[in-house]
Amino acid sequence: MRSNRATVRAGVSLAATLPMVAGALVLGTPAAHAADHSGRTTLAGTKPAWATATADKGAASDNARVDARVYLAGQDPEGLTAYARAVADPSSPQYGRYLTPRQAQQRFGATEAQVAAVKSWLTSAGLKVTSVTPHYVAVSGDVAAAEKAFGTQLHTFAKGSKVYRAPARAASVPESVKDAVLTVTGLDNAPHKASHKDQLPPPDAVFKNAGPFSTYHGSTIATTLPKAYGQKIPYAVKGYTGKQLRAAYGAGTYTGKGVRIAITDAYASPTIAFDAATYAKKNGDAAWKTGQLHQVLPNTYTRTEECGAAGWYGEETLDVEAVHAVAPDADIIYVGAASCYDDDLLDSLSKIVDNHLADIVSNSWGDIEANQTPDLAAAYDQVFQFGAVEGIGFYFSSGDDGDEVANTGTKQVDTPANSAWVTAVGGTSLAVGKGDTYLWETGWGTEKADLAADGKSWEGFPGAYTSGAGGGTSRTVPEPYYQKGVVPDRLAKAHNASGNRVVPDIAAIADPNTGFLVGQTQTFPDGSQQYSEYRIGGTSLAAPVIAGIQALAQEARGGEAIGFANPAIYAKYGSKVYHDVVDKPTGRNLAVARVDFVNGVDDTDGLSVSVRSLGKDSSLKAVKGYDDVTGVGSPAKGYVESYRRH
Repeated sequence: MRSNRATVRAGVSLAATLPMVAGALVLGTPAAHAADHSGRTTLAGTKPAWATATADKGAASDNARVDARVYLAGQDPEGLTAYARAVADPSSPQYGRYLTPRQAQQRFGATEAQVAAVKSWLTSAGLKVTSVTPHYVAVSGDVAAAEKAFGTQLHTFAKGSKVYRAPARAASVPESVKDAVLTVTGLDNAPHKASHKDQLPPPDAVFKNAGPFSTYHGSTIATTLPKAYGQKIPYAVKGYTGKQLRAAYGAGTYTGKGVRIAITDAYASPTIAFDAATYAKKNGDAAWKTGQLHQVLPNTYTRTEECGAAGWYGEETLDVEAVHAVAPDADIIYVGAASCYDDDLLDSLSKIVDNHLADIVSNSWGDIEANQTPDLAAAYDQVFQFGAVEGIGFYFSSGDDGDEVANTGTKQVDTPANSAWVTAVGGTSLAVGKGDTYLWETGWGTEKADLAADGKSWEGFPGAYTSGAGGGTSRTVPEPYYQKGVVPDRLAKAHNASGNRVVPDIAAIADPNTGFLVGQTQTFPDGSQQYSEYRIGGTSLAAPVIAGIQALAQEARGGEAIGFANPAIYAKYGSKVYHDVVDKPTGRNLAVARVDFVNGVDDTDGLSVSVRSLGKDSSLKAVKGYDDVTGVGSPAKGYVESYRRH
């Protein structure tokens, strides 16, 4: 499961949509500005790609309402980029010399004079300032005022089957404020969101797994079912627990004590405290201590139906329980967004950075790169860079649809995992054996075939592709320096000779067929709300697992923040601290048998039996060395200890 912030954009139930901007430096810089003959400076990327001449339906009504944000460039955007790189690079003399939020704002944030100039320009055009933060000035007004302020005309354009407002040409700003403005968002009103009423709905309908199960990989063989790949196969595990994951990824005696991990999602599960405590008690995790789980929530929620608010409860539950299972003594701060839209998700990330709520941030949401817009990309990257200079690392799930061809018809990566300033977490299928021993991993990619009616064969074996870890080569983000010499040219230069960002960076368990057991209050068919447990996966499991592992590494480091981890992750490439994940680790194809309730809750309507092949991720392959399914690999014994100061 992975929350889709793009749900409003494209759907809504598992992730958010982020735009990225390619900058002049390898790690990305603010959106490009260009002066024109009118004495104004154009803000590149503010006219969306879908606002084409053929889609133009004419001028928008002058009286229609516009809500926009003018993001502030700060006093030294190039310096921010450079410092963010230096403090994250183990080879730099500035490595680890982090700033406090106050120091970062004083050094790189917008000045009072810049803010005053921006406000004056906007109000003189007839817009009303509705809020001011360290990151942006929010305004509202009618179309006529927005057109005056931003030097463009707002038209309506066809986008798919719907019509939205957008600038007919890129927005611009007066020369007097060009150095103060990073970008503007909100001039187009197409949904920018992740994946519902203003009051939070009750929990979603219950989902339960049917048995039989394995308690560890291979413990229960499906002797009565047909063979797959020439052998009898095991039943899927009931769901791994913290003890098994900690053993698989080399946690040792570390527990994350003294480390703070933030989790961002939209909305907030009303039963999270009860569910997390119940799950820990039932499954052998350490009991939660008073004050160990904190929530930072907005005053009100919006777009709850559009964003499928109840669907986000399960996401939060998975994230919280997975982090605690791996790092049982870490403090967890859940920061819920008011909706699944970019503006609200950005506000959640900014809260973490502005108040340094945590050193590690787990984010299990995203969208396809095609839905990126450079204006929002610039805003996201700026937050990530401020986080980097403060010693905060952001971990994003890489996606659950492989190369995205089956989902969108186009091979592409997901965002914001494609940002050069975050750690993209890919996914694996994990086999933990008897005695919590690590057996193997494949890249997560599933093909499914159902049991034939006569029970003697699998229909159309190995069946159709269903899901897999996201990965591949970005089309918009340049290759970051830390990937050079590690990522093969066939991947980095897939789109151009200068190279692009390749996703992911690192990986962990994600396959729902070798997944994690979670416990959540859900709504049963009789209308009652009860706690129950089920197995789940997705790269939104991998992200909190890696966040938990990073907390253990920070503890091993004496509590000193790791910050933006990619330079350190790639510096360890090729060493024994990673499992080098490949798709046929035993030399042959692998599969598990899975039994499901047809109705998702009990056997009233019968059972569905299927075979799930492992390591079949669309066109993506987990191979020896770096690959675009698992990155450098998954953490092995020694990874956590490798962060110790020597």
